[in-house]
Amino acid sequence: MWRKKETKKETKKETKKETKKEEKEVYLLKQLCGDDAELYDVLGIYLYEDPVGAISKQDLTILIEEAEKSFEDGDYREARQKYMRAVDKAILEASQNLGEKGRYSTVVRDLASKTVKATEKVKETAEKEGSADYASGAGSLLEGSIRRFGFLSNRSEDVIRVASLFYNERLEELGAMGRREARRQERRDADVREQIEDKEASKRREERGEERKEMGRGERRGAEKEDKDEEKKEKQRWDARKKEGTEAEKEEKRTEEEEKERRDARRKEL
Repeated sequence: MWRKKETKKETKKETKKETKKEEKEVYLLKQLCGDDAELYDVLGIYLYEDPVGAISKQDLTILIEEAEKSFEDGDYREARQKYMRAVDKAILEASQNLGEKGRYSTVVRDLASKTVKATEKVKETAEKEGSADYASGAGSLLEGSIRRFGFLSNRSEDVIRVASLFYNERLEELGAMGRREARRQERRDADVREQIEDKEASKRREERGEERKEMGRGERRGAEKEDKDEEKKEKQRWDARKKEGTEAEKEEKRTEEEEKERRDARRKEL
């Protein structure tokens, strides 16, 4: 889920970066949910920071079929897990198919309701068996899950509306991050090439300096001209790199503006 837990291995810098990122996502979800505290609380648990990476790649139809088979076979614990994965998949698909909000709202409502039934069966079985896990707190967790999936079923339209905005902004941001990283890598590669060229140019100057010690006046003037030409080429390379950096910054700003326009357009659509 998008509420990421910190690990001991994280450096202070990484932790600070993750905290800022998490605060941004919390603010976004709060903004989208408005004053609806219950909607925020439920979606804060069930939405993912990276939906594409976290949610099943299987076809939704297959996920549903597998969940229903497990339920029919009486394996309610497995059915519950599979229905939960199907709910996640349906919400993500809904966010990518805004023209079919009505159909997906029905799908999410039905799947969430079936998740509730499977969870109730798991709870009933645990109560009958008097399992230690149930006595130690699993019962309250299952009850909380029943309430939340009941909420998802009753408020499927609102869930899809907010999840669509949240997921599309997250996907937009992840895509932008990928593009920025690709551009940074290109600049790093260019810097490495420049460093190699600079070292080679420096080495050539040193070699010519040694050669000049043995040269006559006329030859020395020719070597000095070569040095000036080399320095001119180095300056041209530096100017080109500076221009590339400026263009990259402009491109970053243009991309951010385009992303904002797309986000605003999506919000109007919903």
